[in-house]
Amino acid sequence: MKHTKLAFTPLVAAFTLFAAAPSHAAVTAEEAATLKGKLTPFGAEKAGNVDGSIPAWTGGFTTAIPGDKPEGRRGDPFKDEKPLFSITAQNMAQHAAQLTDGTKALLQKYPKTFRVDVYKTHRTAAAPQWVYDNTFANATRAKMNGYAPTGAFGGIPFPIPQKGEEVIWNHALRWRGERFEHTSNWYQLLSDGRAVMVTDGLTYEQLPYYMKDSSLEAFNNGDNPFWQVAIRNLGPALRAGEALLAHEYLDQSKLQTWVYLRGQRRVRKLPNACCDTPTPAAAGVMAFDEIYTWTGRLDRFDWKLVGKEEKYVPYNTNRLLQPTRDEDVINGSHLNPDHMRWEKHRVWVVEATLRDGERHQTPKSRYYCDEDTWICVLADRWDAKGQLWRTLWSNTFVAPDIPAVVIGSFGYNDVLDGSGFVAQLYNTKSAQYVVKHGRSDAEFTADAMAGSSVR
Repeated sequence: MKHTKLAFTPLVAAFTLFAAAPSHAAVTAEEAATLKGKLTPFGAEKAGNVDGSIPAWTGGFTTAIPGDKPEGRRGDPFKDEKPLFSITAQNMAQHAAQLTDGTKALLQKYPKTFRVDVYKTHRTAAAPQWVYDNTFANATRAKMNGYAPTGAFGGIPFPIPQKGEEVIWNHALRWRGERFEHTSNWYQLLSDGRAVMVTDGLTYEQLPYYMKDSSLEAFNNGDNPFWQVAIRNLGPALRAGEALLAHEYLDQSKLQTWVYLRGQRRVRKLPNACCDTPTPAAAGVMAFDEIYTWTGRLDRFDWKLVGKEEKYVPYNTNRLLQPTRDEDVINGSHLNPDHMRWEKHRVWVVEATLRDGERHQTPKSRYYCDEDTWICVLADRWDAKGQLWRTLWSNTFVAPDIPAVVIGSFGYNDVLDGSGFVAQLYNTKSAQYVVKHGRSDAEFTADAMAGSSVR
């Protein structure tokens, strides 16, 4: 079907963002009180499941991990555990209800090399008390105004979600620390099994939304970025010196993204740095809204909150950080299952369907967002023919020094042509996700990007 589309002027963008969807009210004080009772401070069910395969949440993981080095490599708190069982193409039917469509597709496409090793479930999610306090306050003051949240600051905006959009915003505004940096390798996975490095990059990330020197008022008008990220390419030689800078706003029409291309020796502001546009950060292989499973505008889709399900998902994957060579963790067109860890967790399921009059390469998607951290750990995307096309994933690891469970590597597998992409492998690096404190606005300006990237 052919769609028509309005010229996307700033006025039309603002009207679309704030008027296309109704305003949703916050929860009542009585509902919010459950965050101090049967729910965790982030809104997950505190109790375990019926058969005990998902335990109760008892405060998360906040103790130092043997092997962790300040501003260095990270250890694995569960290194001595063995898989409870493995799921393969041969026995996947027995576990079908707990597998996503994308995971089942990978088992079928790579029956000899892909498997799901299921370990004991650990509910490691944790945050500082001040983040819990802000989350509790957000529960009764935050609401959706169109496709943007208002009345939220310094915590999960919708710990008791009523709409699919609220779950996706919980993922976008997830707790991961105030400021951090990491050096990592990014690879395009070819259908013939070769891995081609496209980025050896240094990434700086900062979340003003979680800065203690900020305020609720600073974010109610949507004028301040909630997330700033700067990526500087150190290699490979063909791309060394390139850079990308992005400022993400609650009012998503205000998104700003700049790129520095070595050949042009100048900074350019990107006109359409969202949605299914290929991102320069991944050499044009991934789309902007596939970063960290989902990053970007919500207004092209209708969002449906399907409910909560128990699924096997990649979780607590500190195991993946331990090898010191990238070739050890990449196995052909997918990650090496020997170094992966899957656990059973309750996830919120959210479906996105393309709105009438909009365009996108994937008119239907389904997201699986962890109830404890709100990280969308898995997602499936269907193409215009209705075929399952890409399965997206984000591998989380435990970082008690924050404390938090955060995203490390992420990427996708194309279940049609056998290609894929993996971003943020830390294995060859001496430092893995270095935590910083305080604000450093100077690192997140176009001038800084140009000055540090000249070759």
